[in-house]
Amino acid sequence: MWWRPDLGERDLGLVQDMGFGWVKQRFAWRDIEETAAGVFNWARPEQLVQLVQDRNLKLIALLDYPPYWAMPVDPASTADTGPPADYAAFGNFCAAFAQHFKGKVAAYQVWNEPNLAREWGGRPPDPAAYVRLLRECYAGIKSADPAAIVISAGLAPTGTEPPIAMPHDAFLRAMYAAGAQPYFDMLGVHAPGYRAPPWVSSEQVEAELPLGGNRWMAFRHVEDMRALMLEYDDPQKQVVILETGWTTDPVHLDYSWFAVSEAQQAEYLVGAYKWAREHWRPWVGIINTIYIADPHWVPEQEQYWWAITTPGEPLPGFRPAYRALRDMPK
Repeated sequence: MWWRPDLGERDLGLVQDMGFGWVKQRFAWRDIEETAAGVFNWARPEQLVQLVQDRNLKLIALLDYPPYWAMPVDPASTADTGPPADYAAFGNFCAAFAQHFKGKVAAYQVWNEPNLAREWGGRPPDPAAYVRLLRECYAGIKSADPAAIVISAGLAPTGTEPPIAMPHDAFLRAMYAAGAQPYFDMLGVHAPGYRAPPWVSSEQVEAELPLGGNRWMAFRHVEDMRALMLEYDDPQKQVVILETGWTTDPVHLDYSWFAVSEAQQAEYLVGAYKWAREHWRPWVGIINTIYIADPHWVPEQEQYWWAITTPGEPLPGFRPAYRALRDMPK
């Protein structure tokens, strides 16, 4: 919604028509406190928050992407994002944001996929450093809006080791070891289904090479993350699936091997909600499907193929997944 509020308003109507109650939107720190510490431009965020309120939807605000003035000075780095030089500066931003929108933003996601080097300034993922960042933002949000929900960053399912990435389960273990437990209200995870249907177990996906051969390639790898929460005596919190979906991508070689048909995308997304409803209550919370398509996306972008709509004006195109999610029991 960020650059086209008119189409954002239209697409929020589509979410509402689907019978969904939550929507997630990125609010990049650099777009709000762009020029200097303490200098805020609230015009666009205010407009978007109001659009969500007008539709009686609940909002998850993803906070990440530091302004360039806040990033570490490193002439050798080409990173466009990553943790700020001063974590307290992020905490101050989180507090200012929560104060400005107190009672209007239901939940906050603190960063995105910090277990990937590309989201961590190009440096090896550092769970303890992420916990420090999370702690600063949690304190800032709660000081301004104690009722707001703080969700830990969605972790990218991966088996890749440092320095490129860190397996998501190892990252979560290290978060708990670093003392993360008091600093999030709900655990964020990502759960793309890759090639496997959502009802297929992680063990089966691990055993069958056509399904991927890695247990984290199962939608149900979420059960492994829940088991880790129980291992670390954190049973009272819910899990939030911040991203789930199946791609229909025929273009990108890194994705096309696990692409599914549009009919399968529809079947599997509905199946994911059905599985969660029947097997994961009460510990599963919100599940976010990706995406309502950005109006500027083109087929050359991988996001285009994950989306349940396609870009278009005045109306988008509707993939079968959109209609299936709209029509499924709520």
